[in-house]
Amino acid sequence: MTHWPYPRWIAHRGAGNLAPENTLAAFRLGAAYGYRMFECDAKLSADGVVFLMHDTTLERTTNGQGIGGEQTWHALSQLDAGSWHSRSLAGEPLPTLEALARFCLANRYLLNIEIKPTPGAEADTGEAVARLASRLWAGAEIPPLLTSFKPDALAAAKTAAPELPRGLLVDTLWDGWLEKALALDCSAVVANYALWDTTTVARVHGADLKCLSYTVNDDWAAQHLLALGTDGIITDRLDLFSPA
Repeated sequence: MTHWPYPRWIAHRGAGNLAPENTLAAFRLGAAYGYRMFECDAKLSADGVVFLMHDTTLERTTNGQGIGGEQTWHALSQLDAGSWHSRSLAGEPLPTLEALARFCLANRYLLNIEIKPTPGAEADTGEAVARLASRLWAGAEIPPLLTSFKPDALAAAKTAAPELPRGLLVDTLWDGWLEKALALDCSAVVANYALWDTTTVARVHGADLKCLSYTVNDDWAAQHLLALGTDGIITDRLDLFSPA
């Protein structure tokens, strides 16, 4: 990208731990805290609907059971994704990516869509997310940033919608991580915050990519990343960090 249009502070899964993750209630709460950009996790249902969920299985964040990507959207849409978090949000449903897109576009919020495929569905999920995002954000001033730990998912997203910016997620600095990001025409590397140091930031910036960090929940870590000159911070602590 010739211009990096995204704010430094990004709300993790909508509102961090303050609301049930990856639900519209979370994104509304994140917006109420003043955040303008959100991170979400996108998966593919058995019948091809892109929906929001982090885990492969349903048990932690819904009242369902089994692998989410093996169920139809109709079945997934009936689940309670709020009771595990709090009684006040009991009955909160899983949203589709399209529903979140409508919310963000109507309010001029920005989005980091993490492609989070069910194992074995990396390419299909990357393609589906990219095609949908390309359609929904067609004509928008600022497109969503597509990220993934899975290079195959990013490669499929690049083929399906090359105009959308991409970022490679890494939790370790495995051999060839920067070369892979460049081969995928990424605009950013999104790393576990503990991986960033002066040398690593210089390498990524020297390749004309941005440095983003997850998941930063302590003030000392945020101050360290700011001092290093990193470009984006994903956080659960909306109550601690002001996006201003």
